[in-house]
Amino acid sequence: MPERAALVRVLVGFARALREAGLPVGSGDVLTYCRAMTALDPSDLLDLYWAGHAALLKRHEDGPRYDEVFRRYFLDAEGPVAELLQLTAEAADDAALALPEPERTGEERETDTLLGLAASDVDTVKHKAFGACTDKELAAIRRMMARIRLTPPRRRTRRTRPARSGRAPDLRRTVRDSLRSFGEPGELRWRQRRTRLRPLILILDISGSMADYSRNLLQFAYSARHAAARVEVFCFGTRLSRITDRLRTRDVDEALARAAEAVVDWEGGTRIGASLDEFVRTWGRRGLCRGGVVVICSDGLDRGDPDVLANAMARLSRLSHRLVWTNPHRGPGGTVGLMVAAPHVDLLVSGHDLRSLEELAALLPGLGQEQR
Repeated sequence: MPERAALVRVLVGFARALREAGLPVGSGDVLTYCRAMTALDPSDLLDLYWAGHAALLKRHEDGPRYDEVFRRYFLDAEGPVAELLQLTAEAADDAALALPEPERTGEERETDTLLGLAASDVDTVKHKAFGACTDKELAAIRRMMARIRLTPPRRRTRRTRPARSGRAPDLRRTVRDSLRSFGEPGELRWRQRRTRLRPLILILDISGSMADYSRNLLQFAYSARHAAARVEVFCFGTRLSRITDRLRTRDVDEALARAAEAVVDWEGGTRIGASLDEFVRTWGRRGLCRGGVVVICSDGLDRGDPDVLANAMARLSRLSHRLVWTNPHRGPGGTVGLMVAAPHVDLLVSGHDLRSLEELAALLPGLGQEQR
């Protein structure tokens, strides 16, 4: 099958990258990796990581190099993740078409038809606006959203660590190796900069105009909170509420119920400027968003003073590394709030459906890189 051959090509390329990094990966190990991925989801980074970890990694001390190669191979902008997602969708469609239809009664055929339509319309549901979805479609979207794998943004620190290659020579290790060989010059050792997680701050609008999107945005925040260690979540309508602690439970429904209890202005009015100004004064000054990625999810409908919003956005832009605005309401033009905030926003994306939230999750690793 073409998609199977393409998947094998991607996995073999990863094994080749590990060999180039100095890891002992044999042909039998690659075959084991390919067999394991046939039973797993090739679009799931966790499945790719742990299957490769079990099949290709032989020595515990090679773990950091394995992580580095995996990150570079799969998570770079030109990595094969998008190709794997396409292969998974094509394989699912081909499998559905290739299944023979057994003998069924009239009632069973009607049930199978409904199930087949639901399976074939997954991609349609992903592109359907949350406000236009039925209750059953929203329940399916939440189940799919729980499988979103977020890779948190990272930054390079000034500290370095030993590496097989790089730009900065490791003089101490080089001299130490030379002393072991009685002063004979040996291989030049290198160091590279360490990476750390950047803070990720989600500020969600839960006012009345966002009623069709609030639950799904909270579920996205829950997934982000459990995928990264440094995530803060805030909600606002007419006032700002911090709900990070409410999302720490393992049950998503319980977490969202606890978050709803903590927010007293659910589906009420909107004061974006005043809420962001409170965030900057109360939390931003403490260094919460210093060097972090701030994502604001709002339609921009603000009943407050535009000057307050402009000043808050300007200060927030200076405090954070990247400022992203997600607008679930599509259409030409924009609200006054969006027009006021636009000059201070680094990236304006849509958030009206599941596909747009998946694209936002895919953008997060790139947002953590240094601006040039």
